[in-house]
Amino acid sequence: MIVIFGILVVTGSVLGGFMFAGGHLGALIQVSEFIVIVGAAAGALIIMSPKEVLIDMFKQMVGTLKGTPYKRSDYEDLFKALYELFILGRRNGMTAVEEHIMDPFTSTLFGKYPSFLANKTAVELLVGGLRPIVDGKVKPDQLKALMEVELDMMDDEHHKPVNVLTKTADAMPGFGIVAAVLGIVITMASIAGPIDMIGEHVAAALVGTFLGILISYGYLNPLAVNMEFLGAAQMVYYRCIATSVVGFANGMAPIMAIEMARRSLSENLRPTSEELEVMLKQVVTGDKSAAVKA
Repeated sequence: MIVIFGILVVTGSVLGGFMFAGGHLGALIQVSEFIVIVGAAAGALIIMSPKEVLIDMFKQMVGTLKGTPYKRSDYEDLFKALYELFILGRRNGMTAVEEHIMDPFTSTLFGKYPSFLANKTAVELLVGGLRPIVDGKVKPDQLKALMEVELDMMDDEHHKPVNVLTKTADAMPGFGIVAAVLGIVITMASIAGPIDMIGEHVAAALVGTFLGILISYGYLNPLAVNMEFLGAAQMVYYRCIATSVVGFANGMAPIMAIEMARRSLSENLRPTSEELEVMLKQVVTGDKSAAVKA
């Protein structure tokens, strides 16, 4: 919702300042200029982008309305799910983990953590990291490189829509000039007409330039930056999974594998070491103090 508030602030400030200076709001309502600018930008967007990128861009733009993708409670669920899985593997061997990673969406273990299970990408990342270890296809010391390749690809996939939207935003002032030039052409065609008509045509042409600049720097570029931040937040979540999995696969104790992921979080999301210990004690039954030391 903060994005909507920002849009209202930008729009209100621009229009409010214009009207405060004595401008008439109706002078800015130039449908023809809007059609030229927005239509040309939409066409350029289609030309430069594959269908998949356009779909991802729309999803990411909708995502900006929802705000931060992961809250502290989401990380708590993630840490608990990872810890319980690692404890199971430590106590009963990696074959005990196999039933949960072969069909994670029906797993009773993951079913306890709905916020994690609802994130299909995160689940597939975890499964994709552990399955080669369980199958014996890769050695633990090779897992880090394997997961880094996958994370890099995920990061690249996220940046494609952001880059497309940024290029479109950068082009908006140019489309505004196109609309303005077309307006001047119309003005010159009616140069022999009444002076007030000529003034209206010139004003309409200038509105084209105004709209192109406003849409670029007031809306699209800030939206692209917001999408960038949200993508970075998603990658932090995914890297938490990768860091923990790599640490555990290389023989690190479950609590320390989770601790590594905890330290990668920003302060507003990161639980303290004491909070993490208390949180993880709630995961297992029996001798909880021993479980945390495992």
